[in-house]
Amino acid sequence: MQWDDARIFLAVAREGSFSNAAKRLGVQHSTVSRRIHALEKKLAAPLVERKASGYVLTEAGEELRQSACRIEKELLSFEGLVGGQAEDVAGELRVTAIANMASTVLMPYFARFSAAYPMIELSIQVTNNSVRLSEREADVAIRQTNKPLETLIGTRLTTVASAAYGARGYCAAVKSGKAAEKWIGVDCCEYHRTWTKQAWLHADHEFHVDETSLTLAAMKEGLGVGFLPCFLGDSDPELARFHEPEKQHELGLWLLYHYDLRNTKRVVLFRQHMQREIRQAAALFEGTAPGLPQPSGPGQILVHDRPWRQGWRGR
Repeated sequence: MQWDDARIFLAVAREGSFSNAAKRLGVQHSTVSRRIHALEKKLAAPLVERKASGYVLTEAGEELRQSACRIEKELLSFEGLVGGQAEDVAGELRVTAIANMASTVLMPYFARFSAAYPMIELSIQVTNNSVRLSEREADVAIRQTNKPLETLIGTRLTTVASAAYGARGYCAAVKSGKAAEKWIGVDCCEYHRTWTKQAWLHADHEFHVDETSLTLAAMKEGLGVGFLPCFLGDSDPELARFHEPEKQHELGLWLLYHYDLRNTKRVVLFRQHMQREIRQAAALFEGTAPGLPQPSGPGQILVHDRPWRQGWRGR
């Protein structure tokens, strides 16, 4: 067997369809179908069966999946070891980040990293969904969470504060009693959805959005108030804080990766670079930038910068 055949089969086993596997691998649907059928012919055994819900593995397919996973794990472990020894840092580094961060506050940091290490091919992937780092869908994930997965390691870069924002004129009109208070219904993430329900007990919304950039655009049109991370809300001169940040609306900003990549030079350099960049801009993320109201008392924002896994000394 060729490893490339096993790699394609693993993608089908994980994605549940030829089309999704092709998308993940960056190849044509026909290529995946042809390679799987050729592999089945070579092994003289069916590996997948088509059901109404998608493809499922046969008994032989499950055996091959387990074997291929073991081989993949060994290869990734070897790659991490060799990558950590390289003197000339080069190669691809795939980073997944949240959409509203990647295209705004993080992009200058990415640009400076590329300028500092031109031999590293930096690939930015935008997704708000979970990414299987153990299967190398990406090398590094930048995520907002207070509960990182225990199977990953990484560093908490800073604390991201959120507050309720609205158009300046609209906020002033509501507070003076000249306009009715309205909240935008948001479905961009579980955090903002939950916080909106807690802040607006009426649970009625005239306008709904499912992405943070849409929330911001709707606010500017005076369609209501809603939650935004402070690094977005405070950076837009057309917006004003409707409510100040609260402790319960804080999230940790984590840089996460798989244990096998902890000493890989590309990952180490990227981690150190992001730590330096975000440390210098901590006030923007915490919502305490100069000229802005400073939270106090129960809502005071604290900064933590430590590895997620206890006892790890990779910083």
